[in-house]
This record gives sequence, C-alpha cells and structure tokens, in this order.
Amino acid sequence: MAGYIGGKVAISSPQQIETKHTVTATASQTSITNVGYTVGAVHVYQNGIRLVDGTDYTATNGSTVTLETGATEGDQIVIVSHGSFETSDTVSKAPGGTFSGNVTVSGSVTANSLIVPDGSIPLVDLDIDGGTDIGAALVDADLMVVDDGAGGTNRKATMSRLATYMGTKIGGGLEFIASSGAISNAANVSFTGFDASKYDNYKFFLQHVIPATDYVDLFAHASTDGGSSYDSTNGNYHIPDTTDKPGFMLNPNGLSIGSDTNEYGFSGEFTLYAPHSAAYTLALSIGVSMNRAGSTRIDTVSQASIKLAAADVDAIQFAFNSGNIESGEITMFGVVNS
Repeated sequence: MAGYIGGKVAISSPQQIETKHTVTATASQTSITNVGYTVGAVHVYQNGIRLVDGTDYTATNGSTVTLETGATEGDQIVIVSHGSFETSDTVSKAPGGTFSGNVTVSGSVTANSLIVPDGSIPLVDLDIDGGTDIGAALVDADLMVVDDGAGGTNRKATMSRLATYMGTKIGGGLEFIASSGAISNAANVSFTGFDASKYDNYKFFLQHVIPATDYVDLFAHASTDGGSSYDSTNGNYHIPDTTDKPGFMLNPNGLSIGSDTNEYGFSGEFTLYAPHSAAYTLALSIGVSMNRAGSTRIDTVSQASIKLAAADVDAIQFAFNSGNIESGEITMFGVVNS
C-alpha cells in the first residue's frame, strides 16, 4: 500500500468547507458508498494513513470511493471532502449592497423607506393593505396618485384637478363652479368663475332666496372687468316689454318677492347665454315663489332679460333692489363647451 502518514489536511483556499465521513471497514471491504464528495477535492485515510488517489483508491463519481486493496475488518476509513463557497458574494449589513438575482423572503420586510425601480411591480400585484375608508366625502384638497404620462413619474394630484379634467371631457354637461353657501343678511352675492375657454353658458340655482325687505325685486348685475365693478344702471337692461331695468330681472315685473310670514322667497334657476360673445347678453329666469302671506298661492316665475351692450360679461352679482338678502343659497354651474 502506497502512502504516507498525513498531518493536518491542507486547505487550498480559505473559501472552502470540509466534510468528513468515517466508516469502520468489514473484512476485505473495497467499496464505500453514499459518501458524497467533490471529485478532485477528496482525501482518503486508512487507519490514519493518507492513501494516494488513483493508486490506492478511486473517487470519480462524487458518491462512491473504491479501495484498490480490500480492508482488514475494523480498519477505520476516513474520507475528507472539500467544498468551496464564496465569502465575497454577500451583502454587508452595515454598508449594504446589491442583489443581482431574485430574492425570496419568507417573512416580512421592515424598512424605514423602500425604493422600488419604476415598472418593477406588476399591476396585478399592487394591493395596498392596512388602509381604511376615508369615512367622508371627497373634497378638493384630497390627494390621489397619478402616473404623469405613460411610463412617467408618479405624482400627487388634488381631487379638484380631477373634477376640472372630467368637466372638459363631458361635452355639454354641467360642471359645478361655486356656491354662496348659506346666505345670512348679505347685501349681495357675487360669482366670478367665468371661463369662456370651457363654458358656453352658465346656470345659477337659487334656493329659497328671501329678501330682508318685504316685496322687492331680485336682479343680477353684470360685470365686464372680472367683478371689480357691476353695472346697475337703469336702462342698460330690458325685459320683453322694453321696460328699462337696472339688471337682469329674475322675478316678473309687477310680481315682487315677499319676506312676510309663510313667504318663502324665490327658488329656481337663472341662465346666462353665451355672456362672452360679442353680442347682447341674454338671460332667462324660471322658478317659483310664494308671495301671499297666509294663503296657499304660489306664483310661477318666468322672466327674460337682455343687457343692451355687446360686451364680455365675466362676473355676476345677485341683489335685491332694496335691502339685503336675508337667507338662501345660490350655486353656479358652467355648461361645458367640448
């Protein structure tokens, strides 16, 4: 038997691991099976003596070691195999690093921030858990996340922007512009949200607009300077019988609006037709009013008006011809033009 008494097994590189397999031989045993080793990186010892690979044994299939000479019963056969590993292929805990392949995590990941490359999360896998319903109606200041262009940057946008966008896509539809809120003893109520690039016509809805002074007329005064001033000159407006008026008239001539007990003011709608066009501005008021205290009579209101000037009307102000607006609410809508 060729060989020598070995000392410590030499390890060619610190980047290796050692596996030892020990068996007690039977009489004339030559085959040692199910060892598991790396071909070319295995040492075999018999009773402490290192055998010569290819001379004293063969180890070529990674599983079985075959002795050239049968062992004596009780001989100790030790098979030492070296397997390599790469200590450099790690990501350090402190400075961090980069994984070039897929990473599978069986548990949860906790991080102060998580940066995910754009487009790396399939839409089907995007499911945000842990949130609760807002529990309230959406308002203009609420935020949503949008992709700024196909494959662009994710950005936040307010709900008011969504409302504006939807308004431009619903041709001919009504788009809410503004509300007076609950009116309380106000001299007038003004609206300046005119935009000729978006709206052709405007509608104003009036709910129980009651005067502080009994039996007065309700007018809408036009502005051509964005609301800096309003035209209330008598004679600049007419109603069908060519009667001069100080504004677009909402109640019929001679049927003024009351504020006595059980009189509920004016409710209805007021429409401005193409106020931005270079022509006389036309208006129509339709509604109902109860102006007879102590009776069940209500009046149907229908009144057309015209402003006798070919000017761009870009704001409107509602007011009674005497006294304040005691209460009520007025909302403004634009009729989208595309």
